[in-house]
Order: sequence, then C-alpha cells, then structure tokens
Amino acid sequence: MQLDMTDVRKTFRERQFKLTPQRQIILQAFLNHQDEHLCAEDVHQIVRREAPEIGLATVYRTLDLLSELDLLQKMDFGDGRSRYEINGPDTGHHHHHLICVSCGKVKEFEDDLLDSLEAVISERSKFQIVDHQVKFYGYCQECQKKNEA
Repeated sequence: MQLDMTDVRKTFRERQFKLTPQRQIILQAFLNHQDEHLCAEDVHQIVRREAPEIGLATVYRTLDLLSELDLLQKMDFGDGRSRYEINGPDTGHHHHHLICVSCGKVKEFEDDLLDSLEAVISERSKFQIVDHQVKFYGYCQECQKKNEA
C-alpha cells in the first residue's frame, strides 16, 4: 500500500515533528521494500547504501517515531526483533502472517477468514472489536523441501 508523502508531511507537521532527510530515507526504504517485514538492522543495511552517515541508533529512533505516528506497524514474531511494515491509510484489518520457524521467512496471508468468528465474539461478549492479528508458525515450502532431502 502506498503512502502519500503529502499526508506524511501533514502528519509530521500536526504532531510538531520535522520530516528530516534521514527520516525520509528510512521511510523510503519501506516504500521500496513493501513486501518485506523489516527489522532495524535490515533498514540500516538498506539506507546506508544511500546515506552511510545514518547510524543504527538513528534508525531505531526513527522506527519508534514512525510507529508512534501510525505510519508503520510494529510487530513481534517471537524472534527477539521487532519488525515493521507500512501502515497505509486504507488499512482496515491487518493481514495475517505465516512465519517459518526454520528460516524466519514471513509471508502475508490476505484472506480474512475470521470475520464471522469476530462477529460472534463481539455479540456474545458485548465487546466492540476493532482489529485482530493472527500469526501462524510452521515451515515454508523451501524448508519443507530441505527437510525431505
């Protein structure tokens, strides 16, 4: 999903933050790698090709800020590292994730099969559900093939 830079600038201005060149470069890394779930070290490796002066501490601070501003979604896949992805304006329910316990690959699963279950839970508990996240852990196709050999 594409972020509109006009909206990004507006968000920064409204919250009284500056959209510095470093922050723009870090945000651009996510725009260029939208199919990936990047951790801080991944982002640092990507941005240092273009801007070697950007340190890992700057990446961490910027990721925290972009999450706080709801431009990125921060996720924990149980591997000890926070991962991030773009949190676009048209995001309703977040997609679900398939996580390989062997190689760590994360794949998105777009079908939301839980809508009816969510409605039942909401009705029975009188709880207004606004979102949910599901993570499935297992073995990706490549790791399954390696294990068979």
